Amino acid sequence: MDWNRVEGNWKQIKGKVKEQWGKLTDDDLDTINGKQDQLEGKLQQRYGYQKDQAKKELNEWYGRQKW
Repeated sequence: MDWNRVEGNWKQIKGKVKEQWGKLTDDDLDTINGKQDQLEGKLQQRYGYQKDQAKKELNEWYGRQKW
């Protein structure tokens, strides 16, 4: 996964993240600032995911994106 693409375009991508995971707040998204590990942590916090599940969900979402 080339997460640098997400970090570099976070302002454009965070809308897609919000569509996928609506429980994430705008403050969450600002704090995450494109960092993969922080996004995984927020998914665990907001959705009650285990670490492996958060990583899997994120990887699947990333794979579905049309860059």
